[in-house]
Amino acid sequence: MRLNLRENLLYLVTRLLARRDRRARAAADYRPERVRRILLVSSTALGDTVLSTAAMVAMRRRFPVARIAALIHRDYLPLFRDADFLDEVIPYHGGWRHFIATLWRLRRFHPDLALILHGNEPQATPLAYLAGARFIFKLPNTSRFAFLLTNHAPHPGWADCGHGLNLRLKIAGLAGAEVAGARMGLPVPAATRVAVANWLAGQGVAAADTVIGLQAGASSRGRMWPVAHFVALARQLLAVDPAYRFIITGAPHEGPRCDEIAEGIGFGAVVAAGALPIEMLPALVQRCAVLVTGDTGTLHMAVAIGVPTVSLFAVSGPAVSGPAYDFDKHIVIHRPAAVTVSSKTDNDRWMAEIPPEDVLPAVLRLIDSDKEHKHE
Repeated sequence: MRLNLRENLLYLVTRLLARRDRRARAAADYRPERVRRILLVSSTALGDTVLSTAAMVAMRRRFPVARIAALIHRDYLPLFRDADFLDEVIPYHGGWRHFIATLWRLRRFHPDLALILHGNEPQATPLAYLAGARFIFKLPNTSRFAFLLTNHAPHPGWADCGHGLNLRLKIAGLAGAEVAGARMGLPVPAATRVAVANWLAGQGVAAADTVIGLQAGASSRGRMWPVAHFVALARQLLAVDPAYRFIITGAPHEGPRCDEIAEGIGFGAVVAAGALPIEMLPALVQRCAVLVTGDTGTLHMAVAIGVPTVSLFAVSGPAVSGPAYDFDKHIVIHRPAAVTVSSKTDNDRWMAEIPPEDVLPAVLRLIDSDKEHKHE
């Protein structure tokens, strides 16, 4: 009830302010050449934010001298502090937490243009408007706060927006950016590469070792491949080449799951979950010859930095959240659930229907391809 009261109050306040706002805010009044300060909002999960970087890069190309700030979830802020397409990163604390403090920080930035690339309502659009943005673009534009948007009509919904990366590029396109061929951008600083190499060496992983990444976790259990399947795949790979090494990645709270996989594999498995700060994750993924993963943010991170992937889908769809480009580097194994089921389900029975024997040849093919490229 308290949350509804906050949302309703915010709605009434912004409705009143918008009615009294004498600024020309319609699409016909938008002039890209007058833009000086841009706010890019991508304040949700890791994968959502990595996908948003394609639009961020496109906006930097279109507005090379503008000052660009991004509102990013506080947990992922360290990943973007070295991003050359951003001038400033501002932490988002989730929901209503620190709402007023975040608003004042945004007001000090005072954007004249805002793009809601991926942000939860009812906070995202009102924050952009109350920060002072005259023009605000967002897709889909079907929330009750759509009256604040420059593109308030027509009203495409999620089903009309396609792949998550293309959705974000459409938003950047509304602001005048050239989006054809745009790719994600994720910095991998040299210092983190050195730190990861040193950490791996301490775990007994040499620079010449072929490393296979196993992304154990996901946002829901329904997107996770079972522990026993990861173990079986690793053992099948070791039967091909006993020298393979495995890095098991996941969020810190997924450490026990990662440990279980490592124990099942035995020698050659290293658990990274909770051992390294998040800013080192891109360098860790970059060290892998191939990443085996469900529908996770780490998948999009691998695509962004050019690491081959074998991605597994059952309750979610690769057409919306699978690899977005470089399809020769990425193999998708999709076994759709036989019934309609939410991608947020905690039941992994549908992911369990993808057998390790189907994943093995895909991993070997990408390892062989990676070796061929290195010898060219």
